Order: sequence, then structure tokens, then C-alpha cells
Amino acid sequence: MANTPQSKKRARQADQRLAVNKARRSRIRTFLKKVEQAIATGDKSAAQTALRDAQPELMRGVTKGVYHKNTAARKMSRLSARVKAIA
Repeated sequence: MANTPQSKKRARQADQRLAVNKARRSRIRTFLKKVEQAIATGDKSAAQTALRDAQPELMRGVTKGVYHKNTAARKMSRLSARVKAIA
């Protein structure tokens, strides 16, 4: 367990960052699920709208350090390809 004042503070900060990052990751996943659901229903316009809404959230996760930029790019690429493939 943390003994010095500095290590106690670092432990508190780590808990706070964990809570913030967890909430941010959950929010991003919600947006991605909306895209997945729109793709599953086959509604192209709804899928495109959901994808447009999800993109800034995903990129915000990159700037905040929740996701690596290549991970976000891969997710966006795969989702957009699936949305494009809807007939």
C-alpha cells in the first residue's frame, strides 16, 4: 500500500483517471453499438448517421489516450466498409 504522501496522491490520481477513462470507453462503445445495430437492421441512412456520430467520439478517445490512433482508425475503417456494403 502507498506510504509516502506522493505515492498516496499518485494512487488517488490513478483511481480518478481509471474512472474517467472507464466512462469514456463505455461512451465510445455505446456509439459503436448504435452503428452495429443500424448495420444489423440494414438501414443504410441510420447506419451512416450513427457512423458520423461515432467518429468524433472515437477520435476524442484517441486524443484523450483511451485508444491508440491505429486502433481507432481500424475500427472506423471496418465499420465504414460495412456501412458502405449495405445494399
